[in-house]
Amino acid sequence: MKIITWNCNMAFRKKAEFILKEQPDILIVPECENQERLTFDIAIKQANDIFWFGNNPNKGIGVFSYGDFKIKLLDVHNPDFKYVLPLFIYNAKINLTVFAVWSQKPEQHDCYTEQVWNAVHFYSNLLENDNVILIGDFNSNSVWDKPNRVFNHSNLVEYLKIKNIFSTYHHFHNQVQGQEKDNTLFMYRKIEKPYHIDYCFASLKLINRLKNVEVGSYEMWTKYSDHKPLAVTFDLP
Repeated sequence: MKIITWNCNMAFRKKAEFILKEQPDILIVPECENQERLTFDIAIKQANDIFWFGNNPNKGIGVFSYGDFKIKLLDVHNPDFKYVLPLFIYNAKINLTVFAVWSQKPEQHDCYTEQVWNAVHFYSNLLENDNVILIGDFNSNSVWDKPNRVFNHSNLVEYLKIKNIFSTYHHFHNQVQGQEKDNTLFMYRKIEKPYHIDYCFASLKLINRLKNVEVGSYEMWTKYSDHKPLAVTFDLP
């Protein structure tokens, strides 16, 4: 199973053909327009299931299944964390608890991690499930930690570790948080402004079935978005 997250910087309908060449089974797309606006060329592969959530019809979060997976929003969804979406994604062989993430900045300060931090504590019981994935645009990195903030990025990573949930990229490539060799964002599409802010965290059972983790290149993806896709492949039954 290949799961990809890619913040498309809006107008996904015009860019879908490029990410679909990566052959995702599940695709998480922050800054995606709603289903009424998702009109694709007839040659574009159609998703078998779609879930979209947002207040702005041009800019929400879309979740797409291009295999036999079905997508369902869990009843416990708390609208206070509207872009940390608890989803049940499943087929006949496996059930996944997937949190689709597009972290938003709170009004009172500039720490994007607060929303995700509060959400993972609210959904703490769900994190105990066997097959858990948190994936998307977290808008955070340890380089921006402020030690007096309990909800900084490093503390989020440590909390997930307590739940036996780990960053697939850092595990697969033996990387240290805040010192990543690959960047998922080039702010304003400038090569001199690189950051790693998109993640796929997975529970230990899935970590043990990791097959590949890949970040798209600056050259390939900058013409479409300032974010690069993060693609994670698991060897699932």
